[in-house]
Amino acid sequence: MTADDPLGRLDDDDYPAYTMGRAAEMIGTKPAFLRALGEARLITPLRSEGGHRRYSRYQLRIAARARELVDQGTPIEAACRIIILEDQLEEARRINAEYRSAARSADPAAED
Repeated sequence: MTADDPLGRLDDDDYPAYTMGRAAEMIGTKPAFLRALGEARLITPLRSEGGHRRYSRYQLRIAARARELVDQGTPIEAACRIIILEDQLEEARRINAEYRSAARSADPAAED
């Protein structure tokens, strides 16, 4: 598929394919919950030409994680902070693994 092929976007996790209503339905919540996540700046939906919110699959996974935490009794602000910290930790682990891999490649005789 080429970049000009609109069907190629279906595999793109960042493509804003879902309306607010459909996104809320998919994660089992109300549109107000998605608006609250936007107000907390956890996710920022893209806007259609008509100004309607559009969500990507990646954003829906984040929203589903937030819903899971809120359903467990975590306040929405705290849930958003937890998710941000989880994301930062995952990024730090990824970078650390890259550094270790590069170090092993540079000096195969070195032990961890």
